[in-house]
Parts: sequence; structure tokens; C-alpha cells
Amino acid sequence: MAELRVLCVHAHPDDEAIWTGGTLARYAEEGAVTAVVTCTWAEGTQRAGELERSLAILGAGEPLLLGYADARKPESAPGAPRFVDVPLDETVGRLVEHIRRLRPDVVLTYDGYGVYGHPDHVHAHRVTMAAVEAAGYDQLHRDAGEPWRPRALYLATIPRSVVLSHWRTVFGADPDPAQTLPGVPDDQITTHLDVSRWGERKWAAMHAHESEVGRGASMTMLTALPEPARALMLANEWYRRVPLTGGSPFGGSPTGGSPTGGSPTGGSPTGGSLTGGSLASGSSAGDVETALG
Repeated sequence: MAELRVLCVHAHPDDEAIWTGGTLARYAEEGAVTAVVTCTWAEGTQRAGELERSLAILGAGEPLLLGYADARKPESAPGAPRFVDVPLDETVGRLVEHIRRLRPDVVLTYDGYGVYGHPDHVHAHRVTMAAVEAAGYDQLHRDAGEPWRPRALYLATIPRSVVLSHWRTVFGADPDPAQTLPGVPDDQITTHLDVSRWGERKWAAMHAHESEVGRGASMTMLTALPEPARALMLANEWYRRVPLTGGSPFGGSPTGGSPTGGSPTGGSPTGGSLTGGSLASGSSAGDVETALG
């Protein structure tokens, strides 16, 4: 098959491992060219060094840092503005340059809530959505390279059923009805990747971020889970496919299958692929049971 090119856009060092680590490891091993743009933290900081080690474990090349400051940590990029405060056209233009240079088939970022509402995650979603669109227009960002339109855009997320299950495991009760929960309803999941073969590598990449182990919200939650629940998180990654402008010629239809072992109407979990009934071809979870894997 033609060489697949996958670009992830993340807010912070460690997000690449937590939300897309299995995807990156899987496709790097299968011969895809993978890359990660990280929007915050500057070169020379501790977390930038941790990111470099994580990407080496995942096979995702050298860090591509935009170098803005984390919304909650000014020390992340001394003297630089916060990512969320930079004019949108500037950040979009910088990401357009990476997209046109790398020419990815598939771009991955977060869902519209940033999975769990962190302002940098939400902003990374907005910037990526705008940049993927703008990269294809020769009238926009004309100094950023030749236009390029990725074939597919996928938003990393987590099914609400998984969130609720883990919440009950950790806290021993249902969340307050007023609580804003991470993720999306199960029927909004279009693509589920089985990355169980790469779970140990994903876990190792997470632990490359030594400063976040025991401190970061996502890492703390994962560590608190009992082994079976943590294994589920490491073995599965979930996405929502965004239709391309003008409609997708690649086919595929949503299924709403359950990521935890069967759908509300029966059936079984799937192990999707970026190729051959895939993220790149625009297929949904129900179309990819026999894809690469």
C-alpha cells in the first residue's frame, strides 16, 4: 500500500501518549510516517525533553513544538504568550505550514470539548479544525507552502459508557447529575482502534513524562484504576470522524457500537484501522472488523 502519513496535533506533552499513543505506535510499526505537533511548552523545558523520549518510544519522530505557554503554567514557555491568547490566524498559519510540509493523509486531534474541557485542548481542537480547512486553499497563508488537503480528520475522545464505568470504579458511586463528564455519548463514536498489541509501549511512553506521573489529571486517574480497567484504556482508542468539506468520497457510516464489548443492539467491539476500511478511507467502526490488525 502507499505510505500513510499521520499527523497528531496535541496541546501538551503527554497528550500524544495518553490519547493517541497506541495509534501512533501501531502505524509507525506498520510503516506509516507519523508526526506530532505540540502547541505548548518550549524547547529546553523539562516537559519538552520528556516529549522527545515519549515520541522515540512511539516511533513518532522529533518533537514539533509551537512553543506557546500552557494556559495554567506560565513557566512552560517563559516570555511567550499563552496558547489560548494568541490570535487565531497566527496559530492556524503555523499549523498550516506543518500540514503543507508534512502532507498528512490523516490528522488527529481532540473532540470539541478537548475530551475533558482543558482550555488548551479545546483551543487545539479549534486551531486544528481551522488549519485543516485552510491548508487546502491556495488563497490562504500563501507563504506557508503549497496547498494540501488531508484525506481524513479524526477527533480523539472517550465513550461516555467508559467514563461512567471508570468513575464508579474510582469513586464508588455515580457522578452528580450536574457534573460535566468527559467524552461523548457512545453513539457518537465512529471509529474504535484496537491497540492492545501496543499497550505496553503506550504505557511506557506515558511514563516518559516523569513530571506528570502522580500529578497530571489523566495520569493520576489511569494509575488509580484497577488493572483490568487500566488495560481497557491502554488497549483501545476511540475517535469521531469529521466529514471533509464538500462531503467524503470514501464511504462509511456510523454504527454507534459499544466500545466495552458489544453494542446496545448486540454485536461485538471492533478493531479499526487507518487503512483498508479505515481512518484514512473514512470508514466507521462497523466497517473495519477485518481491516489491518
